[in-house]
Amino acid sequence: MKRTLILSTLIMAGAIPAMAADLPVKAPPPVLAPVLIWNGFYAGLNGGWSFGRSSRELNFVSATGATIIPPGGVVTTGGTDLEGGLFGGQIGYNWQTANWVLGFETDIQWANQRGSRAFSGVIPLAGGGVLTGAVVDQKLEWFGTFRGRGGFLVGQAALLYVTGGLAYGSLQTDVALAGLTAAGVPIGATASGDSTRVGWTIGGGLEWKFARNWSGKLEYLYMDIGRTSGTAFLTTPAGTVIGANVTSRVTDNIIRAGINYQFATY
Repeated sequence: MKRTLILSTLIMAGAIPAMAADLPVKAPPPVLAPVLIWNGFYAGLNGGWSFGRSSRELNFVSATGATIIPPGGVVTTGGTDLEGGLFGGQIGYNWQTANWVLGFETDIQWANQRGSRAFSGVIPLAGGGVLTGAVVDQKLEWFGTFRGRGGFLVGQAALLYVTGGLAYGSLQTDVALAGLTAAGVPIGATASGDSTRVGWTIGGGLEWKFARNWSGKLEYLYMDIGRTSGTAFLTTPAGTVIGANVTSRVTDNIIRAGINYQFATY
């Protein structure tokens, strides 16, 4: 009996480790990636390049602006490219619902978009002499937008969106006139003015969250800030006054990259 009990104990002692080896080992819980939330205010910086266009019409008028010289009015028309770099900042707010993100954004941009065009033609001046040409220089100095945004999330990190709304900007126009007196003496005059115009913009882009509070974006906007008009006057030694009236419509194609910091991730 005693011998049988000892033998049974030895058998059980060997079986327990073997049974334990056959038990399944519970794997550690997986490490979950942080959930990226798009709700909240954000602010950032951007920079890029603009390919603008100023479509111009040049008329010559009398001192009062009532008489158009020559008859028919339009001396010449033509457009000029306004190209240059830009830099600015933006702030906005997002609302996220499932994979949809809606919001608004406003930005302000410093711009260095310039263009120049020369117009030539001989126009007789009252009292003798002729007007021989004009040079129009224009610069889009700054612009801003206030837009709505709406887009769809691809995964958690990539937002494809469209955007559109209000646009406004300041256009500087410099005009130089040149002519000759009846005696062949060169004469000239210059004038400069700024005009702030309001228009519209539409576009789209891709924004990608590379960290919980940080995102980068690539964006395209088409902008139209409407028409502006201004007149520069030339006075001849004989006292004749003639004005060059420049009417412009400015449109712009904006390509820019930016970075945003999101203040809340709840």
